[in-house]
Amino acid sequence: MSTLRGKTIFISGGSRGIGRSIALRAAADGANVVIAAKTTEPHPKLPGTIFSVADEIKAAGGTPLPLEVDIRDEAAVRDAAERTAATFGGIDIVVNNASAINLTPVADTPMRRYDLMMGVNARGTFAVTQACLPWLKKSDNPHVLVLSPPINLDPKWFARHTAYTMSKYGMSMCVIGMAAEFAADGIAVNALWPRTVIATAALAMLGGLVNPDNCRKPEIMADAAHAVLTRVSRDHTGKFYIDDEVLKEAGVTDFSKYAVKPGAPLAPDLFL
Repeated sequence: MSTLRGKTIFISGGSRGIGRSIALRAAADGANVVIAAKTTEPHPKLPGTIFSVADEIKAAGGTPLPLEVDIRDEAAVRDAAERTAATFGGIDIVVNNASAINLTPVADTPMRRYDLMMGVNARGTFAVTQACLPWLKKSDNPHVLVLSPPINLDPKWFARHTAYTMSKYGMSMCVIGMAAEFAADGIAVNALWPRTVIATAALAMLGGLVNPDNCRKPEIMADAAHAVLTRVSRDHTGKFYIDDEVLKEAGVTDFSKYAVKPGAPLAPDLFL
């Protein structure tokens, strides 16, 4: 399978950044794309709402369904999954894209930030996948893709931001457990993580830790996600994919188009 035409994709988050890019790449194939996110009004610093992305999905050739959802709310998540299935007849793909980040040490991490990261990242991934599971089991090529890193227990990935690392590794542990649990149903559960920092609007919220010129564009993650999601689900599960490795396997040799500033050194992402 090389296209997502006619597939229904449920994306958590997605009003901007990597989630938006994955949505638009799927839309270009003619997919049905659900944007399940909280942003219904423009953020003063971050562009994009579920409705603006829905317009972009339609313009790209897909069929959008914007849903206002806080994935920390179990009832809202279940309602969104049911509305998706009622609208499109099922759910073929789940992309657990929504994520909260706070790169602070223990002493500087308010418990409300800890709870936010755990609620959105680990718990949200679990809740969204669980809610969509009945329809994934009925799909002919079901996939769950989690935007989380391979688990690396080197203390350097904990020392400066223990709470964030715990929350992201919680997502990764979902991949390990769910891939094994859902194997008999033919549901692929995989992770995807970028080799380099990705230039998104949210990057500015991190206080200039990384120069955008040293980043790649979100489109590299979108193309890598497309490559994973068009594979035969029963043959590819429980993997921790890195974006450029996936694309190399797909025959891509020139990555300059993904660079914000071609030729500039690239900043490696966390956990790699």
